[in-house]
Amino acid sequence: MSEIKWNEFLIPYSQAVDELKIKFRNLRKEFLEKNEHSPIEFVTGRVKTVDSIREKMRRRFISEELLEQDMQDIAGIRIQCQFVEDIYDVAKLLHIREDMRVIEERDYIANSKPSGYRSYHVVIEYPIQTSTGQKNILAEIQIRTLAMNFWSTIEHSLNYKYKGDFPEEINERLKRAAEASFMLDEEMSKIREEIQDAQQYFTDRKRDLNNPTEHDKK
Repeated sequence: MSEIKWNEFLIPYSQAVDELKIKFRNLRKEFLEKNEHSPIEFVTGRVKTVDSIREKMRRRFISEELLEQDMQDIAGIRIQCQFVEDIYDVAKLLHIREDMRVIEERDYIANSKPSGYRSYHVVIEYPIQTSTGQKNILAEIQIRTLAMNFWSTIEHSLNYKYKGDFPEEINERLKRAAEASFMLDEEMSKIREEIQDAQQYFTDRKRDLNNPTEHDKK
């Protein structure tokens, strides 16, 4: 893709990531301001590096002409949740938004990968405004629990070392760790209401301490 200026090519993707991060963080803030449980805990995002894009083009046999439509994760958003149930709540929220369109979903929670990887992937079409008009960008949103994200981060780091060809012992340990991670999520879901009640108590207590009444000031 030497004839295309990469910096210029990636500008719309960077804009999409910046806008989406702000929107999802504001959505979390909205839930909290209404004193409601937010299914969104953390939001991060990134644009694929040029080297990563080129490597995936070679690996997936993606042509330069079809890059924008065939590579769906040049712009990537990651939403972390406390509970598995929150993941599906976030997915529902994506469907009802009018500023983006869901075009594909992959549930790796109900159907985990052989490696043990679990996450919920949503590909959206997101319109941005550029100097030449509107441009529709494909972006991938990965929704996962904190435990799923921890496992995935470790697995991703090991991938760099072993290039995907893990020793059998490491591979088995990763699978066991993935199962342990999912068991943790399941246990947390069973006491979800108690956890949320406790979190609400601490939130209310913190608010009271930060905003003392006139009686408290005396």
